[in-house]
Amino acid sequence: MDRQTALLFIDWQEGFVTLAEQMPRNNPQAETNAARLLAHWRAHGWPVVHVRHNSNQADSPLREGQPGFAFREFARPKEGEPVFVKSAHSAFIGTALEAYLRRRGIKRLVISGVRTDHCVSTTARMGHDLGFGIIVVADACHAFACESADGRVIDAQTVHEVNLASLHEEFGRVVYMHALFSFPKS
Repeated sequence: MDRQTALLFIDWQEGFVTLAEQMPRNNPQAETNAARLLAHWRAHGWPVVHVRHNSNQADSPLREGQPGFAFREFARPKEGEPVFVKSAHSAFIGTALEAYLRRRGIKRLVISGVRTDHCVSTTARMGHDLGFGIIVVADACHAFACESADGRVIDAQTVHEVNLASLHEEFGRVVYMHALFSFPKS
């Protein structure tokens, strides 16, 4: 990696802890892996960009002014690390993220975040279509179980894996921590 590759940290917010109390999620190691990835990135002085969701729904824990809008402790931005606030699934919609990346000559994004099937996937797809190289770190993301149109519950691991499979080699690469910078398997 280099200074043309930014770590894009998506929606590591307290509100998703609240949601996890209401619905099952996968990858209990996601936060640990994301924290290790962030520490590694910072140690090398590579660009880190934070994104957080500001929900338009009045009762959402992810709405600005609610405790859930805050970044998780491990994901709090350091001075100089930009924060983009979005209200759509893609970090590029309604933000200056693309302009920021282009001004700094950033060509690739390494993505870690919440939810694999929502904001991570949407941002990866749009980033690819905008011409950025995309790497999604599978075990530094997580998903929640969801209900299908016919009422079946799809478990969180299946949601996670299917979404990653649809991204891999079509919208970028999907990698695991142990393959990225030779992190040990967790």
